[in-house]
Amino acid sequence: GIDRGTPGSYVDADNRGGARAAVAHLASPGRRRIATITGPLDMGVGLDRLDGYRDGLAAAGLAADPGLVEPGDFTEEGGAAAMARLLARPGDPVDAVFAASDLMAAGALRALRAAGRRVPEDVAVVGFEDSAVARYAQPPLTTVRQPIEEMGRQATRLLLAKVAGEAGGMHLVLDTELVVRASS
Repeated sequence: GIDRGTPGSYVDADNRGGARAAVAHLASPGRRRIATITGPLDMGVGLDRLDGYRDGLAAAGLAADPGLVEPGDFTEEGGAAAMARLLARPGDPVDAVFAASDLMAAGALRALRAAGRRVPEDVAVVGFEDSAVARYAQPPLTTVRQPIEEMGRQATRLLLAKVAGEAGGMHLVLDTELVVRASS
């Protein structure tokens, strides 16, 4: 994670915009009970993805329900446990989940299978990262792709500029892309 409080240069993916796009995708076929499994909320990336989730709900005209927000820890086990908690909630069932990482989404898929829920028919799932986990999940996971190679190139460029003595804090935020697969 990046501590936004310190001046200096950094390159990051548009975590907030990527999360917003994920929720817009989930809402577009008319899903209305869209939950999120967050990353750690003491990390900038976790907060940004939660903010993007809320942006996406607002854009779709959906109220933010605190009961649809479950904390996670970026692990598969954490994702499975959070999904199990969401499934146990009283009231209308969740019909979509945005997990703030592919590993947590994979855990959510496992918990949904164990509960006899079909993906995407009963519950659609979107992750974040476009890791190998997403491609090999069952079903393959819709996810937000981060421009990893471009982030590396730009980080190198910023580092070289710093070494050359050019002025400090450059903050580059690179676009993400929604990769749609069978889980949504």
